[in-house]
This record gives sequence, C-alpha cells and structure tokens, in this order.
Amino acid sequence: NIMLNAAVAESLKIYADRLENVDDFETALHDMIKKTIKDHKRIIFNGNGYDDAWIKEATEERGLLNLRTTPDAMPAMIADKNVKMLTAHKIFSPAELHSRYEILLENYSKTVNIEALTMVDMARKEILPAVEGYTKSLAETLAAKKAAVAGLPCKYETATITKLSELSDEIADVTADLDSEIAKFQAIEDVTEAANDIRDVILGKMDALRAVCDEAETITAKEFWPFPTYSDLLFSVK
Repeated sequence: NIMLNAAVAESLKIYADRLENVDDFETALHDMIKKTIKDHKRIIFNGNGYDDAWIKEATEERGLLNLRTTPDAMPAMIADKNVKMLTAHKIFSPAELHSRYEILLENYSKTVNIEALTMVDMARKEILPAVEGYTKSLAETLAAKKAAVAGLPCKYETATITKLSELSDEIADVTADLDSEIAKFQAIEDVTEAANDIRDVILGKMDALRAVCDEAETITAKEFWPFPTYSDLLFSVK
C-alpha cells in the first residue's frame, strides 16, 4: 500500500534524523522509543475492534478519526501535511495527488450511481410485479373461498392483501423518490459535491428502498419472488 509505505518511510526518516550524530546512541534510542510510545499509545488497541464501544472510545476518548465513507476519507489525501510528506519523498506531485483524489471520488460516485439505477430497475420491473402478482393470486383465492362458503372470515388473505398493497405503494413511492434524487445527483458537476450527495442522500434512499423490499420478501410466496431468497443463498449450497 502506497500510503502505508510512505508513512513508514516518513517515520523512519524522522527517527534517523533524530539519531544521526548523537553522542550516546543507545541512550538516545531508548529515550526516543519511550517518547514515541508515550506520544502515540492511543492508537494501540487489542480489544474487539468491531464493537461500537471501541468506536466511542476511539473517537471520544482517544481523539482518533473514524472516516466511515469514501467522501469522508478522501480529503486526507490532499491535506497539506500529507501532500508535503508524499511530495518530499517524491512519491507523487501535488498535481498527481489532486488528480487521484478526483478520479477516486468520481469512481465512487459512478459505482454507486450504477447500483442505484439498477436498484430502481429491479424494484420497478421485478419486485413490484412480483408483489402485485402474489396480491392478485391471494385476491382470487379470497374471492373463490367466499364464493364457495359465504361468511368465511378469510383473515389471512385479507390481512396479507392489505399489507402487500401497502408495501406496493411504499415501494413505488420510495423508488420514485430515489429516482428523483438520482436525477438531481447526475446534474452535479463538482466531484466532491457529487460524492457528498451520494453519501448524504442517495445511499440513504437506497437503504430505505432495501428495507421495504426486504419486508415484502418476507410475506411474498417463494414462487412469485424473482430473486433467490436469503434461505436459498444460505442453505442451497450442496
């Protein structure tokens, strides 16, 4: 990794500069090691790095960064101290760093844009027709049962049809909302602004659509659902 290797090289350079031409090398070395550990001990952690408690401790108590998304992390590439370090070692020029910054953000935005468009297409052409198809099947079953035996409560069919109809409307609404936000995103020209819009708006809309589609999947009959279910994915491997 270029950045990790560059950081190591910078650290070794700092150590070498401190130790060069000292009168008592061993004493200077031990003093430097003690100071380095004291100054940077906050980054050492041997517990569960996946626990939310560690995130709270790292950010609130230790003052460490938690850059969760690409738009959060990428500005560090062109931060003054990092540009100075990378150019000093002749790894990148300032122009190369800014080019990489823009290219990586653009790739991030384009990738999520493709995923969002695919999601809209799947919802409209696959999931909604599947839910509507199962709703129609239940409605026909309900009508047939009531025609056969007058006064049957048919609670299951009635409740499921009602729920599926609500979910269909919600899927349609959330899909339209996501589609509208995608159109707004595509009009943004600045790469940083576009990436921030992906992070702050598009991904949230995608999560909302995913949630309602997941709920619909749990009550739609398997033969109507157009994609492998979670059970298929988990238990179909022979």
